[in-house]
Amino acid sequence: MNTVPASPYPYPLPAKDSGNRVALVIIDMQRDFVEPGGFGDVLGNKVEHLQKIVPTVSKLLKTFRELRLPVIHTREGHRPDLSDCPPAKRRRGDSALRIGDPGPMGRILVLGEPGNDIVPELRPEEGELVIDKPGKGAFYATTLEECLKQLGITHLVFTGVTTEVCVQTSMREANDRGYDCLLVEDGTESYFPEFKQVTVRMIQSQGGIVGWVTTADRLIASLRQTYAGIAHEPE
Repeated sequence: MNTVPASPYPYPLPAKDSGNRVALVIIDMQRDFVEPGGFGDVLGNKVEHLQKIVPTVSKLLKTFRELRLPVIHTREGHRPDLSDCPPAKRRRGDSALRIGDPGPMGRILVLGEPGNDIVPELRPEEGELVIDKPGKGAFYATTLEECLKQLGITHLVFTGVTTEVCVQTSMREANDRGYDCLLVEDGTESYFPEFKQVTVRMIQSQGGIVGWVTTADRLIASLRQTYAGIAHEPE
């Protein structure tokens, strides 16, 4: 069995002939969160922290595509009528702009609006799974779990933003459902670097209570060693 050098100990990759599969999960790399002039920027956050992981996530995305391994993108957003947005979520925060309000890139966190789309560098390709989620976690009120079961996915590699909110929430949801979760440390980021640092420590504490942590280069090398030359049919 091949492994990925990781903390707190090597992360096991499913064997190529085991019937189990590993998938890349890219959490909420949306224009409104990542790009200058978006909702995150308007709120006073330093989007440059999030922008710096785009090349790393892009490199991972390219590798998974080359190896014909599944890729999952998530977007946090709500229906135009906000029927799936709890009033408490919309009220929260002392801001002039709230969910559903007109923002710099269309209505904020509303499905189909320009700001809700994924940044061009990471835009999904045909056949890649896109999960629109109304909450922080990728499993809540979505079809993600059913899709993972259909695809035979047992191992999940997490990237995206923000580390301490949607990424960590999704990892914890996946961990509770029995998935082996791996966080790519240089493929995730927060508006607040200290929050990322603490979250990474939490995830790998107590023998990997939520999951493992590695770097993109270590993961890519292990993936190529394990799966190079193995072509799965596109989903």
